[in-house]
Amino acid sequence: MALSGGKRRILLILVAVGFCIIIVNLLALPGSDIRSTINKVPFPGKTKPSHNAPADTELGRPYVPVDDHPISKLIVEADQTWRQYDSDRSMTFKETVGKYRRRYGRHPPPRFQDWYKFAKDKNVYNIDDFEQVMDDLRPFWAIEPKVIRRLAAHMWEVDVDGVAGIHIRDKKIVSQTNKSWRSETMVTLIEKFVDHIPDMDIALNRFDQPRVVVPWEDMQGLLATETFRRQMLPEAYGEFTTNMTDMLNTTVEHDDGPREDPGWYGAAGRQYMEIAKTACPPEAHANEQGPDQATAEARYKSRLGGVVTNFNLSSDLCTIGPEIQDKHGFLFSASSISATKRLVPVFGECKVNVNSDILFPASMYWMHDDRYDYDDRYDVEWEDKDDIVIWRGATSGGGQVEDSWRRMHRQRLVMLLNGTEMHDQTVRILAEQPEARGEYENFRQFNPSQFAQQYTDVGFTVAFGCFPNCSYLYDNVLSLVPEMKLSEQFKSKFLVDVDGHSFSGRWRAFLESRSLGIKATIFREWHDSRLFAWRHFVPMDNRFDEIYTLLTYFIGSGDPQAERLPGVPYVAKHDAEARRIAQQGREWANKVLRRDDIEIYMFRLLLEYGRIIDDNRDRIGYSGDGSELDKYDSSRDHL
Repeated sequence: MALSGGKRRILLILVAVGFCIIIVNLLALPGSDIRSTINKVPFPGKTKPSHNAPADTELGRPYVPVDDHPISKLIVEADQTWRQYDSDRSMTFKETVGKYRRRYGRHPPPRFQDWYKFAKDKNVYNIDDFEQVMDDLRPFWAIEPKVIRRLAAHMWEVDVDGVAGIHIRDKKIVSQTNKSWRSETMVTLIEKFVDHIPDMDIALNRFDQPRVVVPWEDMQGLLATETFRRQMLPEAYGEFTTNMTDMLNTTVEHDDGPREDPGWYGAAGRQYMEIAKTACPPEAHANEQGPDQATAEARYKSRLGGVVTNFNLSSDLCTIGPEIQDKHGFLFSASSISATKRLVPVFGECKVNVNSDILFPASMYWMHDDRYDYDDRYDVEWEDKDDIVIWRGATSGGGQVEDSWRRMHRQRLVMLLNGTEMHDQTVRILAEQPEARGEYENFRQFNPSQFAQQYTDVGFTVAFGCFPNCSYLYDNVLSLVPEMKLSEQFKSKFLVDVDGHSFSGRWRAFLESRSLGIKATIFREWHDSRLFAWRHFVPMDNRFDEIYTLLTYFIGSGDPQAERLPGVPYVAKHDAEARRIAQQGREWANKVLRRDDIEIYMFRLLLEYGRIIDDNRDRIGYSGDGSELDKYDSSRDHL
């Protein structure tokens, strides 16, 4: 029987009121994953979303927080910062050239148009984002080109100095000197575009640790000179200079040309901060006249939960050095330290912020190795992953002795996430305020033992680097756990990544996975400017003091149905936020961290380096307006 118009209106009103009541109750359910719960409510006339339905991030929607948790706010800020970055990309060669000149006060280097087409043909995402290249090479503008060439040509000659050489002549790699697996890997990369590269000698760091620490005053002088020398001639010569002197003579067994002393000195056993702070500004926290710890921490950590608000500063030794100098193996127990105060052209895979090494994409990102390559065999969909924080690794990071091994960074992580070790410990987390649901405050009496036993799976698979031996140090304290393939770790939702002897080679694979990467490091890599903390990964302090704040935010803690009582912490589960960041990181890695991106980066780096070492560097470059590639750009508009 058909309903009358009045009865139909009443029925519709009742349905609407009922639906509103459901939504209000869902929003009032603390502890459940609110966003996920709402997404599961079926709407009349619509089918239930499939298991593989696209998430918000795939549709490009800005993140909208469900509560006032500080991490939720950081996700919003990161989203906004990335969107600004994304909207500021150059789309044409003309735009790229114009932006280059505005940023750097110079013409692009010769063969820039060749590099541009190479990058575009490989679908580069942001043609402008090569800030790391420009920052690394900037101070070398203050050094005479022939001095740079002499250093690069001969630093390989003393084996213990730990430098390999790669030598390019007439668009070919003609030789390697004091070669290592790193230089051999780099050769296979350079061969992809070597026909565009001018003659040069490349000095490559053979060690895990970075090398160059230029004192602050010296570096400021170099940068001032670089700025003063900027110029753009109306008609720059569009090719590199040929037949320059002071390169290695590769046609003879012994080149007796002039040398430069790189000034290497050994620093094994020294506190690295003694070296590092010389490269910090006088007013830095690392120096005695700098601010106190609380003031320094406020620059990169939140008062609430201690979460990292500025990932760049969280790895800045001038800011955090005094607090972690006895908590990170590289800083107090490095296996080898060979440094110099002189600005020398050494290419390296990583560095800390005070170093002036020239970064290139790490060899393990280019070579194929099961220990570092992404494999999707066990990388199940987010909903099928375990609510587990996983970490596997060796006891690398530096020499371990009885009175210091517990302070090493990897050892601290393993013990901090061990339920047995933490049975009588308390830590700080952010818990919901009993009188104000959805708002959070510090709770400093959280015992993480049960949480760790339920949600963490961490441990060492092999022990080495111990004195007198590892059994003496670790027996009755920590037991080794079975090895696990990198891909098997992707069964878990949360992947913690920390440093070893230097940077972690697993990081790219973690980002490529469907799991969420949580990152703590003091090292800088080639891709850092491309990755946005809280959008593509979760940053963590190198002291790991906020790790339970992070984990309880994503996993949740406490009973959502229980009465809120003082002293009984409750944290709502934010699974949708974890999934969102993980998916954004995966999508982004597949756009900007590809093998193609490594080729593009290295090609650009060697073009810029080729100009730096050119005797006519102030008079060469691309001086056109970019219009010559208008047709090329137009032909790509449909791609």
